[in-house]
Amino acid sequence: MEMTPSTDAFKLLQAISRGQGIMGTDRIEAKARIRFTVAKALSQGRVGFHFQPVVRAADPDFPAFHEMLARLTLPNGQILAAGAFLPLVADGPLGRAIDRLALAQALRHLAENPGMRLSINISPLSMGDEDWLAILGAAARGGTGICGRLILEITEDAAIQNAPMLRDFMEHVRATGCALALDDFGAGATGFRHFRDFRFDIAKIDGAFVQGVHASPDSQALVECLISIARHFEMMLVAERVEDPADADWLREHGVDCMQGYLYGRPAAIARTSLRVVDAARRAG
Repeated sequence: MEMTPSTDAFKLLQAISRGQGIMGTDRIEAKARIRFTVAKALSQGRVGFHFQPVVRAADPDFPAFHEMLARLTLPNGQILAAGAFLPLVADGPLGRAIDRLALAQALRHLAENPGMRLSINISPLSMGDEDWLAILGAAARGGTGICGRLILEITEDAAIQNAPMLRDFMEHVRATGCALALDDFGAGATGFRHFRDFRFDIAKIDGAFVQGVHASPDSQALVECLISIARHFEMMLVAERVEDPADADWLREHGVDCMQGYLYGRPAAIARTSLRVVDAARRAG
């Protein structure tokens, strides 16, 4: 029997994440319903992407690049952020399909906008996905140079758990001109030993260390350590989830290269080349 897509399953899983008592059968049914909803949305073209700016710390009016973030539109028009559905499908065929869609759309946007630079997230399974690699290979052979404006983000946990595959993947995609970013930097401390071999181009400090850093000596010590490591390995450093001007000031003073977060812009359907209007509105508020 066909299930009707509904936000009920998402609400149920939110309750589970808050530690509320939910029967195991309800949990299984909710996950199955979400997978069905994602599959149907993909087939109907209702999975798309929003753009969040990553700004230069020294000149936050203009983005250094934008991160593409998955969005799912329900039949009722409600738009769901990636966190509501991606964790449940990332390790399977649906996750690979979303990764392929993200790559194809990113390359299209880059071809249409020569001044744009974009980052997309990639799951470990897609590192060995022939279809994903074929899309990237075709773009690289096109001779347009658009791969040189594409950044591939890999979480630190994924890097640690898939080290042999990642090493081969990085060598392959670097040949196409892509840059590589280590996402959630600091979340998996055991990954430090891999930096010498991987040599990421960009590191994005996990937002858990960033929020409130201006008033937390413990967070300051950790972030300073991450900054030192990034500098040693010549990685550009991005601070994630920057929402407080005081945090932004502290990060800027301590040498962070770029910042990303609601302070500089929420994910939006259109990538903005200038954030002066957003910045002026923020100061007025």
